[in-house]
Amino acid sequence: MSELDPAELLPSERMQRQAREGEVTQIHRGHQYADVGDTFEIDGTAFEVTVVEERTLGDLTDEDARAEGMDDLESYERLLERAHESFEWDDDSEVVLHRFERR
Repeated sequence: MSELDPAELLPSERMQRQAREGEVTQIHRGHQYADVGDTFEIDGTAFEVTVVEERTLGDLTDEDARAEGMDDLESYERLLERAHESFEWDDDSEVVLHRFERR
């Protein structure tokens, strides 16, 4: 277990604010950025990573998108397209789920 810089796991100020406010409870990334039991802090609020698992984009649901602060999966896909140059949604693309909760 280690203490993470929150920006490594949650790369935007928006996501960090939403995590602190309880609106974001997970993030999917292209690579693994944390292990179960790792912790991080945002403005005095401590969090612990509780789940890390490999998935594919095709596994994601509207519920996953809402847990990442989006309205639905379609909104999530549009966000990824804006955030990553030359991104194309491919259901078979591998991603890593990082779920966390307040300590």
